Amino acid sequence: MTRTSVGHFVSEVAHAEFLEAYDRAMELWPSPREELDIETTYGTVHVHHYGSRTGEPIVLLHGHAGHASNWYPQIAALGEHHPVYAIDTLDDPGRSVQRAVAAGSEENAAWLGEVFAGLGLERIHLVGLSYGGWLALNQAVHAPERLASIAPLDPGGIEKVPARFYVHMIGGLFGMLAPRRFRPALGRLLANPALSSPPEMLAPLMLGMRTYKPSTRPAARPFTDEELSSVQLPALVLLGSRSALLRPRRVLERVTTLIPGVQAEIVRRVGHGLNLERPDVVNERLLRFITSCQQRTRS
Repeated sequence: MTRTSVGHFVSEVAHAEFLEAYDRAMELWPSPREELDIETTYGTVHVHHYGSRTGEPIVLLHGHAGHASNWYPQIAALGEHHPVYAIDTLDDPGRSVQRAVAAGSEENAAWLGEVFAGLGLERIHLVGLSYGGWLALNQAVHAPERLASIAPLDPGGIEKVPARFYVHMIGGLFGMLAPRRFRPALGRLLANPALSSPPEMLAPLMLGMRTYKPSTRPAARPFTDEELSSVQLPALVLLGSRSALLRPRRVLERVTTLIPGVQAEIVRRVGHGLNLERPDVVNERLLRFITSCQQRTRS
């Protein structure tokens, strides 16, 4: 489910090159942006903050091998009326520094809970993509105390990862090596919006994949029926109709059967990275869902 050793870059030169590309990618966010480091039992977690100083906070968790810049199409919209925090997860290349392995579900819930406590956050709307979606579901199962809602986007942990997902990842890696003018067409063919993303965002992803070890983690452990049924928070699950990670109709059936009161939707004509491919839809659905959660609390 998680890595069994602490990740590291192959050299100091590689690490410095990655951080330079990372900082350029973060310029895709609107300004002003605040950077914070939160100490946890498992390492120092780097967090980016943008947006309103009032309102219930939204916390964003990126997917495998990603980092906070991947949310750039969401930040301005979500941050208009909410403080927004994007976390670099501990076991991925980013500005977080891992010192101990979070070996299982409870350990992952523990370090994330320590981040929330260090930031002083309550009534959090926790949004996660892919592996970040697994972390959001995991938090709702094991440590929901500070959460107001969860919104897993094409999340891991609902069913076993199919072989086509690994083929999709390899295809994406080759696509990143293609001449830039061909990447948008390849992105549409592969349902991989990263290939048509700004080069500033792609650069740290490519550097991380080449120079960060270990560069892979075991697939996220699927949640049991009992675990999903235990989720007592409002939940929004968005699935890509062309997802390489999930069979969306089967996942839709499972989450609507097991998670009490879940709102779930298959977003048409999008793949696994739906926040990049259809940011307008994702932003609208998230804000509408969060507003409904707040109205429910007031009533």
